[in-house]
Amino acid sequence: MAKGITFHTRKWVRPEDLNANGTLFGGSLLRWIDEEAAIYSIIQLGNKHVVTKFMSEINFIASAKEGDLIEMGLTAIDFGRTSVTLRAEVRNIFTQESILTIEKIVFVNIGEDGKPEPHGYDHITYTRDRIPLEITKSLI
Repeated sequence: MAKGITFHTRKWVRPEDLNANGTLFGGSLLRWIDEEAAIYSIIQLGNKHVVTKFMSEINFIASAKEGDLIEMGLTAIDFGRTSVTLRAEVRNIFTQESILTIEKIVFVNIGEDGKPEPHGYDHITYTRDRIPLEITKSLI
C-alpha cells in the first residue's frame, strides 16, 4: 500500500461487472475510480463542480473475480491553482493485493461559467469542512 493512501470505498464484484474472461471488467473499475476521485476532489476543493482533466498510465496489476471485495484508495498529491492531482490504488480487501494503480488523476475546479476557477487550497483535508454549503443545505 502506498503511503498516504486512505481507502474510502468498497465494492463487491458482481456478475454484471465481469468481462468475457470472468474477471472484473477494466471499464467498470475505471468508472468506479473516476466517480470516487470526483467525490474526493469535491471534498478537497469545496466545490461540487469539478471535472476530470487527465489520467496517467493505468497499471493493471492483478485481476478480481466474482465475489471478491475490493477497496479504492485515493490521496491528494498536489494542488495547482485550479486543480488537484490524486493518486489511486485499488486492492483486494482480504489479500491486500494491489489490483490497479494510477499515479496521477487531475481534476479541475470549475466556476459557474464552466471555466477553470482558482480554488484557493494548498493542502489535503481529512475533514468534511470543505463540502460546499449549498450541498449541505440541500440535504437538510
